[in-house]
Amino acid sequence: MPKATTPTPPFPALGGTALFSPFQLGHLKLEHRVIQAPLTRMRADRESAGVHVPGPRVVQHYGDRASKGGLLLTEATDICHNASAYPGVPGVFTKSQLDAWRKVTDAVHAKGGFIYSQLWHTGRASSTGMRGGVKCVSSSANPMDGTYFDGVKCADDPPRPLTVDEIRALTEEWAAAAKRAVDDAGFDGVEIHSANGYLLEQFLHDNINTRTDEYGGSVENRCRFTLEVISAVSKAIGAEKVGIRLSPYGFFQGTRDSDPNAHWSYLCKQIASLPKDERPSYVHMIEPRFDEVLDEDAKLAQLPNSEGQDKKEKNSLNIFREILLPAGVAFLAAGNFDRDNALPKVKSGEADGIVFGRLFIANPDLPRRLRDGLELNQYDRSTFYGADPPEKGYNDYPFYSESES
Repeated sequence: MPKATTPTPPFPALGGTALFSPFQLGHLKLEHRVIQAPLTRMRADRESAGVHVPGPRVVQHYGDRASKGGLLLTEATDICHNASAYPGVPGVFTKSQLDAWRKVTDAVHAKGGFIYSQLWHTGRASSTGMRGGVKCVSSSANPMDGTYFDGVKCADDPPRPLTVDEIRALTEEWAAAAKRAVDDAGFDGVEIHSANGYLLEQFLHDNINTRTDEYGGSVENRCRFTLEVISAVSKAIGAEKVGIRLSPYGFFQGTRDSDPNAHWSYLCKQIASLPKDERPSYVHMIEPRFDEVLDEDAKLAQLPNSEGQDKKEKNSLNIFREILLPAGVAFLAAGNFDRDNALPKVKSGEADGIVFGRLFIANPDLPRRLRDGLELNQYDRSTFYGADPPEKGYNDYPFYSESES
């Protein structure tokens, strides 16, 4: 009588590989390296002007994506009133928001998962009108190209440069927001958003920051704001609960640095040299190949270090990984990862964890599907930034069913 056989999964099963090996990330004992990206979805409920609260649909969304020993990063979250002015974007600056987030963190913890709040200020990326008449701010008075979310031309509503006192006040607000997120909302930690063309990155990029004081000009000065926020947040909640997101090769929202390799290498060296109680537990970076519009070849061709056949080596996150590794700073990589290229990135030691965005949107059980070699749902890009009804493309993607096999 022939022996019974176990059906072969339709795709490579990654369970037992480096992607599903345990890892100590700061104070967290992760059981796998499949991490949910911070994804702006605009699904929080409006309470009042500039105040949006994560309601039951948000609780379900994160609870569905939690897994034992897995890490979720929340959507970018306002540190204070009018930090973003985007509709449906939550914050951590009112009691109602913090109480609502506690239900989210409880749902994730109930499944044995972990969750960090990504904290941001958008700076020049959202308009004055969306902020109820409060002028948009940035490192300098340079507006973005194009239009704001509300259709106003950016050139018609340029940002106001922050004063030094305002920069220091926002640094304190970042730290206070982190403390509220951990102490009041129950988050396991926070990720500082210093990427994607938002406020902190508006200081880092030399095509945006044209200041002449201690926060502009040299790379040392342009990195000052980000480094001060890292130190302040780490002191507020403990460095083992802090991470930061960076995008040295990004073009999003008018970011075009003249020498990202040199400038972000300097930033990483400064991060690595911070005192242990101020040094973040991880740095999360976006691959140079990723772009909102350009394909990989076109993106790499437009980077400053793009000449010659080795442009992928010249523009590589490995440059920064190697700087951070001796200091014990973990490294997370994001940007067009899938079941084929995620494992080699971890197995080679080029990253400690892989941050998945679009695949996690469409697959609430993504870790299981990757582990067991199961088919993936396809995402609907039209529902990424809000939908009608709001559950569409948010809580209606199915879990894998054995009937599918």
